[in-house]
Amino acid sequence: MPLDTADLADLRADARAQLPDVAALRHALHRTPEIGLDLPRTQALVLEALEPLGLEVTTGTGLSSVVAVLRGARPGPAVLLRGDMDALPVTEDTGEPFSSEVPGVMHACGHDLHVAGLVGAGRLLAARRDRVAGSVVLMFQPGEEGDHGARLMIDEGVLDAAGERVVAAYGLHVLSSLLPTGLVTSRAGTMLAAADTVHVTVQGRGGHGSMPHLALDPVPVAAEIVLALQAMVTRQFDVFDPVVVTVGRIDAGTTDNVIAGTARIEATVRSFSEAAHGVVPERLIRVCEGVAAAHGLTVTVDYRRGYPVTANHPGEVERAARLTRGLFGDRAYQDAPQPLAGSEDFSYVLQEVPGAYVGVGATLADADPRTAPYNHSAQARFEDGALAVGPAVLAALALDRLGDG
Repeated sequence: MPLDTADLADLRADARAQLPDVAALRHALHRTPEIGLDLPRTQALVLEALEPLGLEVTTGTGLSSVVAVLRGARPGPAVLLRGDMDALPVTEDTGEPFSSEVPGVMHACGHDLHVAGLVGAGRLLAARRDRVAGSVVLMFQPGEEGDHGARLMIDEGVLDAAGERVVAAYGLHVLSSLLPTGLVTSRAGTMLAAADTVHVTVQGRGGHGSMPHLALDPVPVAAEIVLALQAMVTRQFDVFDPVVVTVGRIDAGTTDNVIAGTARIEATVRSFSEAAHGVVPERLIRVCEGVAAAHGLTVTVDYRRGYPVTANHPGEVERAARLTRGLFGDRAYQDAPQPLAGSEDFSYVLQEVPGAYVGVGATLADADPRTAPYNHSAQARFEDGALAVGPAVLAALALDRLGDG
């Protein structure tokens, strides 16, 4: 049966009661952040926190993931809840008493809250095992920040960890600005963009800066490519299905009077539909090659696929909205008016099974969400109070979906 008002009130109360313990776990994780796919300290903290819950726990072989399966008292399908675990190569500048103790590494994206929150959701569900009709897979994932950890965990069988394919999957992301603490947001369809990278090498011929006609100067060609790419995205793609190309680096030459032999461009490419994501590489390469050819030069384009579009299932977004409002009031949920241009490898999970990915406000209570440092900033700070919201929402999603049978 779907959750009723009394069920949601109990979940809300229990989530608030466990907040001090869940926040303490978050602080421990924050002090010892790790990057990438190998997170031994983080894995150890997760295993220690899960040990009292009586779950079926396994660890990854190619990455230090943790998968925990909670078996309900009654038979039924399986659902998945996910929390990513990795940090960023950022030197912390927050002044928090639990600041990172690892030089140059910081939980600047709030993944410490995701891990602690997923443990919290596991505790809420374990306390309600007698009403769980089926199984819940808890997916603790390394390598979200560019290492495709979710895809690797799928390859290692996380979607079938309960013995059958999960029927739905849910995840969340905390935000250190944009939203006040506790506000939950999502939208049907595209929630987050696809993100690719492109490396362009313009191949010319070096020479003396005073006689460019004797050389093949790659620098003006590189500059023209940068401008041509901006025209491409506004003239070859629908304004209501946009593509964003941002050139973050141009590199050429060694001094003012030497024409370089090559120039290099590095850019990120964001798109918001699989249709646009599918055709942008061919169009971008064509522009680069055409501009270079017009000047008698050549280019090498290394186009690297990143994460696909994160697309929510409409029915699961409706479920998240209903449950959030039931837990915390009508104003606790708002539909996102547009997708975020960030990317997320939970997209791989949502390509396999229906589900929803939601944002949870975690702006400090004394900060303005419009101006507070955003995720990935060295000054990004997250409100612990969000850990009374995220776990309750995740647990409610699992219980409610399993109640559908």
